Amino acid sequence: MTFRNIHSLLDRYLSKWAILTMDVLIATMASLISLGVVSLWNKTMFSSVSLPLSWGLGAACVSALSFLLWRTYLCIIRHTSIREVGTLLCSVLTKEAAMGLLIVTLPWLDNLRHLRGSEIALLLTLDLMVTLVGCIGARVIMILLYDQVRTRISGYEKRGRVLVFGIGDKSVALVKRLAQSPHYEMAGFIVRGASSTNQIIAGFHVYNFENVRDLIRLNHSNYIKGILFAREEDARQEQKSSFFKDCADASMKVLLAPTIDEVIGGRFMRNNVREIKIEDLLGRPEIEIPLKDVASEFAGKTILVTGAAGSIGSELCRQLAEFGVGRLILFDNAETPTHNIRLELEERFPTLDFVPVIGDVRQTERLEHVFSTFRPQIVFHAAAYKHVPLMEENPCEAVAVNVGGSRNVADKCLEYDVEKMVMISTDKAVNPTNIMGCTKRLAEIYVQSLGISLEQGRRKGKTVFVTTRFGNVLGSNGSVIPRFRQQIAKGGPVTVTHPDITRFFMTIPEACRLVMEAAVMADGTQIFDLGRSVKIADLARRMIELAGLEPEKDIKIEYTGLRPGEKLYEEVLSSAENTLPTSHRRIRIARVREYSYDAALEAVSHLGRLANRVMIEEMVKLMKLTVPEFVSKNSEFERLDSVHVDGADDALMD
Repeated sequence: MTFRNIHSLLDRYLSKWAILTMDVLIATMASLISLGVVSLWNKTMFSSVSLPLSWGLGAACVSALSFLLWRTYLCIIRHTSIREVGTLLCSVLTKEAAMGLLIVTLPWLDNLRHLRGSEIALLLTLDLMVTLVGCIGARVIMILLYDQVRTRISGYEKRGRVLVFGIGDKSVALVKRLAQSPHYEMAGFIVRGASSTNQIIAGFHVYNFENVRDLIRLNHSNYIKGILFAREEDARQEQKSSFFKDCADASMKVLLAPTIDEVIGGRFMRNNVREIKIEDLLGRPEIEIPLKDVASEFAGKTILVTGAAGSIGSELCRQLAEFGVGRLILFDNAETPTHNIRLELEERFPTLDFVPVIGDVRQTERLEHVFSTFRPQIVFHAAAYKHVPLMEENPCEAVAVNVGGSRNVADKCLEYDVEKMVMISTDKAVNPTNIMGCTKRLAEIYVQSLGISLEQGRRKGKTVFVTTRFGNVLGSNGSVIPRFRQQIAKGGPVTVTHPDITRFFMTIPEACRLVMEAAVMADGTQIFDLGRSVKIADLARRMIELAGLEPEKDIKIEYTGLRPGEKLYEEVLSSAENTLPTSHRRIRIARVREYSYDAALEAVSHLGRLANRVMIEEMVKLMKLTVPEFVSKNSEFERLDSVHVDGADDALMD
C-alpha cells in the first residue's frame, strides 16, 4: 500500500458494518471462552458436542441484536469517549440478560439448565467481562494503531520527501548532505527521459519521467512533496520547459538547495532550502562582486544606515554585519520594523556591536545627537519616501523627507568628517515624470554639488559623496512581486498598468552588494547606475506559470492604465549624460552635469520652506524650474509644465 493510500484511509471512517461484525465476533468468542472456563468445574456440560455450537450461535444472534439495538456500531472509534463506553456496557448487559433467558427457554441448551445458580452466574459474569474487555480492548488497539500510522505519515509530511534532480556530482553530494537532515526525507533521484533499467546511486533509486503523468504517478506512489535542485543552472534550464508547471500540476514544490558556503556550521538547515522564486528566474545570472575588497573597506568601522528597517536598509545591515564592522548604527523612524531587524541581528550575529536608533532624518537635532555620540565613519543614506502615486498625492512630505532629509544627513556627514556618504537614489530621478523622482533628483543635485564644492576647495571637509541609482527591487516593500503573489493566491486577476511598461529589476541582495561595491569604487563625487530592464507584463505571465497556472485562462491579466506620475520606460541615464566603464561590467559611472552649490542650497532651502507651509503649487513650480527635465505625466501637475522658460536649465549651473 502506498503512502497516499494509507493517508487516504486514515481520513475515512471505518465502515459501521465492519465495526458491528468485529463486535459480534468478539462477543461470540467471549461467550465460548466463558463456557470453556465454566466447563472446568462441571464436565457434564459437554456430554453433547452440539452445546458449544448452539451456545456460540445463540451468542452471535443475541450480540448482533443487542449491538443493533444500542447502535454501538455508529461511533467513530478514534473519537471514542466515556459516553460510547457506557453505551457499549449497556449493550453487553443486554446481551447477558438475553443469554440468561436463552438458558431457561431453549431446549438445545438443556445441559446448561442443570448448572447450579452460582455456575450460571459465573458463566454470565465471565461472558460480560470478557466481552466488554474484548470490545474496549479492540478499540484501544485500533486507536493506538491509528495514532502510530498517523504519526508516521505526519513525519513524512513534516520532513518532506523529496527527489533530487539529476545524477551529477553535485546531486549525489546533496543526497549525502540530506541523509542526516531532520527536515527532509530523501526519496531518490529524478531524471528526464525513459529508462528500462533500475538504477541505484548512493543507495537511492533513480526515477525517470517524461511528462506530467509520470510526476503525478511518482507523487501518488511515493508521497513526494518536492523536487530539489542542486544547481541553480539546472533550475533555470528546466524553467524554459513546462517542468515547473508540471510539478505544480503534480502538487510538487520546486526547491533550490544552498551552496556549500551557505550551509551554516556545516549543517544542512531547513531555511537554507527554499522554493524557486521569480527572482531566481529573471533570465540572467545573479550579479556577483568581489566581497574581499568590500569587506576590507568596512571592517572595524562605525557605520550608520538611515532607513535601516526598510527593504534595502535592512539587507544592507545584514550584509555589513558579515564584514566585521566595528559598530553598526540602525537609524529609522518605524518602531516595529526596527524592533524586528534588531531581533534578527541579535540572533544571527550575537557578537555584533549595533545600536538601533529611532529617529527622523527631518529632525536635525536628532541627527546631531546621533553623529556626535557615535561618530560614524561611513553613512549609507537609504531613508526615503519612494511610492510614486502616494508621493504624487503628498508632495510636501516627499520634499521634506527626500530632499530636506538628504540635505540634513549630508550636512552632518560634512560637519563630523564622515569618510564617505553613500546616497541611494533611483532610476526615477532621470528625466523625472513624478514628484518622487524629482525629489530624488533634487537630493542628487544637492549632494553632488556639495561634494564637488569640496573637491574644488570652495568648502572645507573630507567627506566623499557617492550616489547610486537603481530601479525596482524584487520583493521590496510595495514592489510588484508581493502584489502579484497576493493576486495569484486569490485567483486573480493580476493587474498591470500597461502592456508595454518596463522597469529595471534586481534582487535586494544584488542591489545592496552593488551599492557597497560602488562605495568601494568611488574616489570622488560620482553617480553610479545599476539595473536591467524587464517588461512587467512578461514578469506577471512568468509568475502565473510558476504557480502552475495558465495566463488568461486560469488567471486573467488586467491592464488598469498608467497611474499618476508613472511613465512607460524608466531610464538609467538622462539624455544629457554619458557614462564611463568601471571594473564591474554592471556598474557605470554617470558623467553628470555640475551644479553650483550655492544655487542648489538656495533652491533646496526655499523648497523646504514651501513644503513646511504646504504651498503645493508654488513648490511644484519651483521644482520644475530647478529640474527643467521634470515633465509630469498623467498627473494634475501637468498644467504647471508651462512654467519652463529659456535659461532655466542653467539657473543652477556654474
